[in-house]
Amino acid sequence: MVQGSRQWHKKLPFALLGYRTTVRTSTGATPYLLVYGTEAVIPVEVEIRSLRVIVEAEIDDDKWVKARIEHLSLIEEKRLTSVCHGQLYQRRMARAYNKKVRPKNFKVGPFVVKKVLLNGALYLTDTEGKMAEMAINADAVKRYYV
Repeated sequence: MVQGSRQWHKKLPFALLGYRTTVRTSTGATPYLLVYGTEAVIPVEVEIRSLRVIVEAEIDDDKWVKARIEHLSLIEEKRLTSVCHGQLYQRRMARAYNKKVRPKNFKVGPFVVKKVLLNGALYLTDTEGKMAEMAINADAVKRYYV
C-alpha cells in the first residue's frame, strides 16, 4: 500500500471497492449488486460472458438473448427485494425509536414557576401549591397574564 497522505488518490479505488461490496443493513444488499445485478467477483470468476467470448464459443444469439433477459429480470427482482428489506428496516427503526418516546400530558390552567434548572427546565406548581412530578421544558410554557 501507499504510505503518506499525499498519495490518497492511489488508495481511493480500494476504499470504493470496499464500500460498494459491503452489505448495507438498510437494504440487505450491496450497492454493486443493486446496480449491476450480480455480486462483484474477481475476473477469473466472471459469470456474464462478453460478446467476444460468445462469438468465439459460437453460442446461438437466441440463447444469449434469452439468458440476458432472464438475468435482467433477476436484477429487477433483487432490487424489489432490497426495497422491501429497506421498508422493514425503517419500520424496525421507527419501532425502536417510538419505544423510547413517552407521552406527556399538559393541563390547561395557570401555573407558577417554582424552580428553574440550569438546562432550561422548569418545575411548576398549580394555584393550590401542588408541585408537578416532572420538570417541563421552558419552550413548552407560555406566559399567563391575569
